[in-house]
Amino acid sequence: MTSIDHANLSRLDLNLLVAFDALLTERSVTRAAARVGLGQSAMSHNLARLRILFGDELLTRGADGMRPTPRALELADPVRVTLSQIQAAVLQREAFDPSTADRAFRIGLADSIEVALIPGLMARLRGAAPDVALRLRSTNRLSILEELDSGRLDLGIGVFDHGQIHHKRRPLYTDNFLCLFSPKQLNLAPPISLADYLRLPHMLTSLSDDAHGAVDDVLAKLKLKRTIALTTPGFLAVPFVLRRAPIITTMPSRLARYFAEAFGLATSPAPIELPTFTISLLWHASFDQDPGHVWLRQTVAGLASDAGLEL
Repeated sequence: MTSIDHANLSRLDLNLLVAFDALLTERSVTRAAARVGLGQSAMSHNLARLRILFGDELLTRGADGMRPTPRALELADPVRVTLSQIQAAVLQREAFDPSTADRAFRIGLADSIEVALIPGLMARLRGAAPDVALRLRSTNRLSILEELDSGRLDLGIGVFDHGQIHHKRRPLYTDNFLCLFSPKQLNLAPPISLADYLRLPHMLTSLSDDAHGAVDDVLAKLKLKRTIALTTPGFLAVPFVLRRAPIITTMPSRLARYFAEAFGLATSPAPIELPTFTISLLWHASFDQDPGHVWLRQTVAGLASDAGLEL
């Protein structure tokens, strides 16, 4: 265990680290002051002291506001995790009681997962935690880490294949792909053949600009190619398009089955072998021991298990 340098640490005002975290979160002296409950001049004074303490500008002015320096970004996560640990150990927060808690959790997720999990989660919260609210935000694995690190999100739910040591992850369930289409529009019945799969126009749900997805990766290895007639960033319009147009899509199986039942569509196994994927919870380590956050993660995981979505 590393020994504590009491002499040097005694010169450090813990309030400066609180100010540092607020400044890095808000990227504004005015907003950071309001977040901590100080006047703007007091926060400016704290920033000046922080610059002396760390021997770095920490925040510099740019066209789009205050920008953290590389040194500030290096310090951001260790400071936040440390403050969270001190808060948990010293302040000894009371146990979270969902029946009386008044708290809002900010969750980032794709709309496909929103359809799969949120209706059941809200039904459970209204019974067990009537004053707990959810604030959902559409996000993806490209932006989720920055949103968690900045404090704009409490929790992410999705497919996450990257992260840093301060990002905690809990797998929820695995899923695979199914084809979804209208038998009436295509004059076809499942299962779909490879010939029909390649002949038909496809609808692709993707947040990237290029019309390329997991299916196209597999087809490329087989030296095959499909025709993508439509791309869309979300799943909301998918069943409505399929009901009106002779087009097919390949999508997460759980959502495909839901759309098939709700909109009178049909599902079919894909005529090629596609990979499975894992849906996980993702959060910043600073929330690891937060009683309310622990309760939320356990509630979501329990909901996935009860719905038969477990790994």
